[in-house]
Amino acid sequence: MVQKLITRYCQLLSVLIVICLVAMVLMVFGNVVMRYAFNSGIAVSEELSRWLFLWLIFLGASIAVHEQGHMGSDMVMEKLSPKWQKMGAVVAQFLMLWVTWLLFTGSLAQTKINWDVMAPVTEYSMAWVYSTGVVFSVSTGLMLLSDLWYTLRGEMTPTQIRKAHHAAEQEQFEINARVAEERLNKSSATH
Repeated sequence: MVQKLITRYCQLLSVLIVICLVAMVLMVFGNVVMRYAFNSGIAVSEELSRWLFLWLIFLGASIAVHEQGHMGSDMVMEKLSPKWQKMGAVVAQFLMLWVTWLLFTGSLAQTKINWDVMAPVTEYSMAWVYSTGVVFSVSTGLMLLSDLWYTLRGEMTPTQIRKAHHAAEQEQFEINARVAEERLNKSSATH
């Protein structure tokens, strides 16, 4: 149930990312056209496009955490026994939760400090800039807690199951490609 909610939330984030990207492209392109064609520009486009870029990055990072698409190295973990692999995963998840907590407290403090500070061009609150970290850390914290729950229960997360299934399909595809290539080589050698 929780994983379905997280998946739906990530789909919503994907839609928001697309909206941010489209708005950025339209603003920047519109500004370029205005400068060249009419010798004027849209003053707010630069500031808003920077803000949208920040939101795009943090929302995308939340999706990457859910999909476990962040960088990692399994060299050490693969050498360990299953018991120690589980312990290593739990330690790693607690460390990620700790860093997420640090990001949350820092971003929340900056959001509060900058609540009444206005941006120079748009005159919107600068809290919008710093709230990206708050949204990211809350989203990521819930995702990491869900993953930790699965790990402590000794189960794979749905994302890990999907990735393992994809890896098995990829391996089977490569085996089939090699067999087909060998057959082709044998048939061309006989002719």
